[in-house]
Amino acid sequence: MAKKSSVEKNNRRQRLVKKFAGKRARLLAIANDDSKQMDERFTARLKLAELPRNANPTRVRNRCNMSGRPRAFLRHFGLSRIALRDMALNGLIPGVRKASW
Repeated sequence: MAKKSSVEKNNRRQRLVKKFAGKRARLLAIANDDSKQMDERFTARLKLAELPRNANPTRVRNRCNMSGRPRAFLRHFGLSRIALRDMALNGLIPGVRKASW
């Protein structure tokens, strides 16, 4: 089980990303548009730098929904490999079973 503070910090980051997503997209569109004048693009970059750092989507970490484990995360299930194996062996995930050949 991951530390509760780490999981909460990541949840806070997710909320910030969602909150500033529209503003961030607009500023990035202006900053990357070559048809705009240089000073307009520069002011857009400055405003982008004023946004909170945790509003950047790359700062969010994928974590297991059950344990909060940050590594070996499987996107399709939203679980870590350990939690997936435990749930599959208990028959809690339909259509998934342990392979044997």
